[in-house]
Amino acid sequence: MRVAVIGLGVMGLPMSLNLVAAGFDVVGYTRTPERGRPLAEGGGTLADSLASAVAGAEAVVTVLPDSPDVVEVYTGPGGVLESAAADTLLLDMSTIRPDVARDLHERAAAASMVMLDAPVSGGQAGAQEGALSIMCGGSADAFQRAQSLLEAMGKTIVLVGGPGSGQTVKAANQLLVAGTIELVAEALVFLDAHDVDLTPAVEVLAGGLAGSTVLNRKAASMVSGQFAPGFRVDLHHKDLGIYREAARQQGVFSPAGALVAELMASLRASGGGSLDHSALLTQVARLSGSTTWTES
Repeated sequence: MRVAVIGLGVMGLPMSLNLVAAGFDVVGYTRTPERGRPLAEGGGTLADSLASAVAGAEAVVTVLPDSPDVVEVYTGPGGVLESAAADTLLLDMSTIRPDVARDLHERAAAASMVMLDAPVSGGQAGAQEGALSIMCGGSADAFQRAQSLLEAMGKTIVLVGGPGSGQTVKAANQLLVAGTIELVAEALVFLDAHDVDLTPAVEVLAGGLAGSTVLNRKAASMVSGQFAPGFRVDLHHKDLGIYREAARQQGVFSPAGALVAELMASLRASGGGSLDHSALLTQVARLSGSTTWTES
């Protein structure tokens, strides 16, 4: 199967390489060609335009930063809906607003194409390992057609409902991740204030009911003050905005969600947008008067 992958960033590049490893004929496109060089070196092909990447593809995978980017790629001049053939399978694996996803499903159907909104969780490590959690919204037929592609990129792959449902579940995922990071940050600052050795403390916490993927993947780098991005604050700030708007639309009361969204926004506003989202720890340390992480 020829697969076009649009967006070869932190997530899209390793996902495209896993598709190559699974035997797919992958053609990638990125507005920054230098980012796509590892795909060409790894057995894929780089296209010089979006239209040429999509032409002749049986499936199109998009991994893009935000709703406007996705809308432009699908509906703009020379975009996916204009350039792809009828019956092309479309997988949008970006994180965007659920209402935008539903609109794109309708546009794809009008163009005789089949679509899934299929956002992912697991971060850069999960993308590299082919171990992402993929939450899919769309028809059962589309989900079945996409199975071999999805299995090349993820381990937990679930059809969660109709169009837009994948993005709705992803919004909930981003709330849970941000909230957990915030609580881990508060726990670390608390333990540090009491002069507890953080590494063994995290080890025992991770082995009990407080254990989580966030502790397993993030705690060691948080303790050492290393915040090179696996998932940038800028993107999590955007995702929490999606959650808050979707919650507001349905009248959902979310006080903890509002708090963590404001803390993420504060970190971004103070210059931390390019850091890993685990840098919420620095905000908690600063507010607590701790100097342990404030210079990281």
